[in-house]
Amino acid sequence: MNIVIFIHSLRRGGAERTVVNLANEWLKHGNQVTVITLEDKSTDFYQMNVGITHISLNLARESSNIFKAIFANLNRILRLRRVLCRIKPDVVLGMMTISAALAILAGIRLGIPVVGSERVYPPMFPLNRFWHQIRQWTYPHAASIVMQTHKGLTWLQNEIPRANGSVIPNPIPYPLSVFEPKLAPQTLLADERKLLLGVGRLADQKRFDCCLMSFATLAKRYGDWDLVILGEGPLRGALELQIKALGLESRVHLPGGVGNVGDWYARADLYVMSSSFEGFPNTLVEAMAHGCAVVSYDCDTGPRDIIRDGEDGLLVNPVGDVTALTSALDQLMGDDKRRERMAQKAVDVRERFSVESVLAMWDSLFIKVVAKSATYLK
Repeated sequence: MNIVIFIHSLRRGGAERTVVNLANEWLKHGNQVTVITLEDKSTDFYQMNVGITHISLNLARESSNIFKAIFANLNRILRLRRVLCRIKPDVVLGMMTISAALAILAGIRLGIPVVGSERVYPPMFPLNRFWHQIRQWTYPHAASIVMQTHKGLTWLQNEIPRANGSVIPNPIPYPLSVFEPKLAPQTLLADERKLLLGVGRLADQKRFDCCLMSFATLAKRYGDWDLVILGEGPLRGALELQIKALGLESRVHLPGGVGNVGDWYARADLYVMSSSFEGFPNTLVEAMAHGCAVVSYDCDTGPRDIIRDGEDGLLVNPVGDVTALTSALDQLMGDDKRRERMAQKAVDVRERFSVESVLAMWDSLFIKVVAKSATYLK
């Protein structure tokens, strides 16, 4: 099958990592794969296997007003449409809302089924009025809109009832690929130190400020534990100031993004996710696949679809409550045997969200929409 994936960029992020994982696996299974991005290749963080074509439209510049924005998006649609006419793919996958909408518009009357994919639970990531309306108009014209959870599908059915919806979780490869930049855990932590690990973009959504406040409460009680948060983002400065204000400079580390995150999961004793909302959090499943017990806020979608509460991790309510997060971390940081039992069960995610099982869902969907498109064209 000839597959095109359209996404804004391949910068560091969960959706971007999913695109690369899917592209690599589809190539491995004998498909022709092209990834099209709006941003230039120089911004890429993730690396794709040799054999995957990467086309950059280099059209990601910000617009200074609504009229320039409309013109810029029309240009993106036309450029993408020209590429699709040249490649003639069997199916197009638009990853994330805006990319999905642009791909749907670019594919009008080309006879190519376009599948859109939401990567977060939409109510937790509201669009501006313009893109909200574009989504309402375009999604009913997609061959399918893929949601990551059943609650996400319910939202789609209620908000855009004419859209065709499907549920496909993210595939989690194990072991993870390794790429630059690499940072060995032992460069920051001595062997005898225990590691509480968080991974994610340093942005409001991830609420690492809650994580820091919880750790500050527990730090004296658990003097042999350190907290490491891997990732980069706009809140680095604010988090560094918070760490200093809490007096945790020697106990909390923000080393940035790393390409050998699997080594960190393997080194971790406990994983924490303090997000206020998620779609389907890759890092949570990755940590569990490496044998980590986990503690996570029970945000609307994502964690509750992955964690079996009390069995392989703890779900924390209410979201954003620092006292509740502190209590959950305390339970597992202070109980080695319970934490180890959960870690042993956490590895079940390797089968539950294996690349093979999730890829089969995608392949089944693509076969269905391609066949339907061929029937329609006749």
